[in-house]
Amino acid sequence: MRLIPNAGRAWRMLSVQIATVAVVYSALPADQQAAVLALLGIGPERIPGVIGLGVILARLIDQPKTRDDTP
Repeated sequence: MRLIPNAGRAWRMLSVQIATVAVVYSALPADQQAAVLALLGIGPERIPGVIGLGVILARLIDQPKTRDDTP
């Protein structure tokens, strides 16, 4: 297994940031998860779709700060 050439800049990638939010959300207790969902007006059955859509869109957005040729 090899890392991508710009792995050192992974934290700048929008898809990585969205995945980080998903991991933090999953670490919350159930009552706090429910509170976040109520605040956002999203049902728990929609979470996988919302996160998936976010990751897909994030991968399609040009992110110059993640490229090795960008200072």
